[in-house]
Amino acid sequence: MLRGWSVRLAASRAGISHATWSRIERGRQAADNRFMLADIAMALECSPADLAGAPVPAADRAAMAAQACVYRIRQALVDVDLSEPAVRSAPPVADLARTVALVDTLRQSCDYAGAARMVPDLLRDLHAASRGGPDRRAGLRLLCEVAFIASSVVRNLGHPAEAWLAAERCRDAAQAADDAVLVGYAAYARASAASACGSFHRALAVAGKAVDDLEPHLAARGGMEMTGSLLLVRAYASRGLKRLDDSRSWAGQAADLAGRTGETSTMGLYFGPTNVNIWRIGIEVDGGDPGQAVHIAATTNPATIPAGFRQVFYYADTARAYARLRGRDQEAIRYLLTAERLAPQHIHTSPHARETTRALLERSRRQAGGAQLRGLRERMRVD
Repeated sequence: MLRGWSVRLAASRAGISHATWSRIERGRQAADNRFMLADIAMALECSPADLAGAPVPAADRAAMAAQACVYRIRQALVDVDLSEPAVRSAPPVADLARTVALVDTLRQSCDYAGAARMVPDLLRDLHAASRGGPDRRAGLRLLCEVAFIASSVVRNLGHPAEAWLAAERCRDAAQAADDAVLVGYAAYARASAASACGSFHRALAVAGKAVDDLEPHLAARGGMEMTGSLLLVRAYASRGLKRLDDSRSWAGQAADLAGRTGETSTMGLYFGPTNVNIWRIGIEVDGGDPGQAVHIAATTNPATIPAGFRQVFYYADTARAYARLRGRDQEAIRYLLTAERLAPQHIHTSPHARETTRALLERSRRQAGGAQLRGLRERMRVD
């Protein structure tokens, strides 16, 4: 125990039964529920990352390389303060735009190592480009986008505090560019980082204000897509606060907007009916209704979104849902292995995937499929 408390006291503080806590400690129940992890972290007065963090498998060199870049990204984020002068001259904005497009392609394919290697220098170059001159506004927009990418990458690598810092830099650039949709984009990054920290009240407040602020700008390019994406963050944060009716209401509003926009790729958000369903799968599996998550998954084609960073959540979260249903372990294994093939860096650094693998291993000793799981266990270094 981190605090030296009894199981009963700690479980009571977290709002779960002491039997559930004991099963988690003994490895008999997967600690792969994001909301439960946040409750346990709050009870123990630590961060969810402290509980869910896991060592990167030594054999996964790409994942190790991505983790090694986090320190450099953190330094760059501290350096690119828009109130401070740039320390280098800026390359041409057209060249920077091409590099930004490459970095986002790497991020969307879940090549976190490739993206993370390029982000620090790119942040500094864009900081210089946004300081003045005719290309200042273009530089600010690109700086906002790269800060958003940085926030997404480090959050998925298990560094929510750095994700918040990156999201703050995203907001600084968006406000300097005086673009309401970009400010909403930054709010999405901030609310996502707050949720990753377990600060669901903060996430709900940030996303809610951003939705209200965007209301006069729904006709602007990206206005509806950004509003819908923020509604999904509200749905997720509401579920983290155990407000199930509110959560489903926000998700329903997002679905209504998605019905109007159709499938989109605006700002790399891929807002549309498919992405709404992927969010709903994650919310339902962590919200205690894995059967509903499986039902949604059965009517969703993740290939509609041509981006691995959204598809992997479909497969990984559906695997977690199947793992919680009696007699559905084979489907869970199949979905988990598909997620690994699609985005190995993401799965190998995901504490939730590790916990699901661990739980499936416990049950596979007398079942078929153990060989596949043992292979995944070796690749993920799960004990």
